[in-house]
Amino acid sequence: MSEQATSAIHAAYDNREGQGTMAVPIYQTTAYEFGSAETAANRFALRELGNIYTRLNNPTTGVLEGRFAEVEKGAAALVTSSGAAAVFYAIANLAASGENILLANKIYGGTLSLTQYTLKRFGIETRVFDPQDIKTVEPLIDDKTRAILFESISNPSIDIADFEPIVEIAKRHKIATIVDNTVATPYLFLPFDWGVDVSVHSLSKYTSGQGLGIGGVIVERNGLNELLIGNPRYPHFNEPDPSYHGLIYAALPFPLFTLRARLSLARDIGAIPAPFSSWLFIQGLETLALRIVKHSENALTIAKWLKSHPKVQSVNYPLLEGDKNYAYAKKYLRGGASGLVSFDVGDFEFAKRILNSTKIFSRVVNIGDSKSIITHSGSTTHQQLNEKEQEAAGITPGLVRLSVGIEDVRDLIADLAQAIG
Repeated sequence: MSEQATSAIHAAYDNREGQGTMAVPIYQTTAYEFGSAETAANRFALRELGNIYTRLNNPTTGVLEGRFAEVEKGAAALVTSSGAAAVFYAIANLAASGENILLANKIYGGTLSLTQYTLKRFGIETRVFDPQDIKTVEPLIDDKTRAILFESISNPSIDIADFEPIVEIAKRHKIATIVDNTVATPYLFLPFDWGVDVSVHSLSKYTSGQGLGIGGVIVERNGLNELLIGNPRYPHFNEPDPSYHGLIYAALPFPLFTLRARLSLARDIGAIPAPFSSWLFIQGLETLALRIVKHSENALTIAKWLKSHPKVQSVNYPLLEGDKNYAYAKKYLRGGASGLVSFDVGDFEFAKRILNSTKIFSRVVNIGDSKSIITHSGSTTHQQLNEKEQEAAGITPGLVRLSVGIEDVRDLIADLAQAIG
């Protein structure tokens, strides 16, 4: 973690250049002076690297991309306008109409609605598997399967995928794997150490830490080109791109996944952040190593307290002994299990009274803030799902989700105690 924490503060920016500012500058601009017609033509043809237009690249955003890639030990990154945009870009960069993806059944509600409804209208089929029951994965794969998507720590069910066998199956079939690593962050789980191909995050959560901006990021692993080049599942990386003068991505000496997402998807869809938002995330990333430890410590303490409460029927936290995810947490996570805790009180009206009674915990649907948050997922983030879909996602009427902040844990426990009664 020490090396990652240093990268989060220093990577991708040299304060000895330019004006020598210690803080990364905000390049609040849409366009750039090329200097000559030849330079402009060369940059658009990729014969020369450099700034073209902020929809494609920006110096402030570039620092964030470089830093996040180093922190997660990846090859390259692309920052997007939201976590949802990052998920969409990652899928759209691999799958097209008539093809399919595999999706874990324990997944964020927004990702579920994106894949099962919006992408369905685009002709991309979603097939659902259980990330802790490996027998459910391989029967879903056929020659049209383009990606396997799951979360490292799922939101809000707080389950941990069994990464190793999922990745082994994917590699055997030469299919790309995508993990949403938002809840774990790169400090608790390094997906590329386990062979995952692509990582996505909502930067609005733990990276920001203050809930100040909306953003996302895609990171690709080192060596991902080897999977993409010559792979019949991904012809768009290996055949001329008519929208880019016949460019063949596989012929370029760069990390290809994020490059194509930038030159094709960001170019055409434009879901990219404002430079000021990127600057905010840079500030948050600098302290993430410290905050995620405190989030995890507070969450475990609260989970233990909730488990002993007579009015609480069950508690979900991966590092709580006896939790169904305990073995996976010990195998895959490093130094904590993040700040999400959920508990079931068996009844929606009781859960609602708890939410309405807290004084420190705020009733907010975001996660990852330094401030503690309480949510009823069934009536908010997963409201759009039917009863069967909610059950599959681990959502019950009496389930209360906490995003535990970095306040004094004694104050947080006292607040929950008076709210639960």
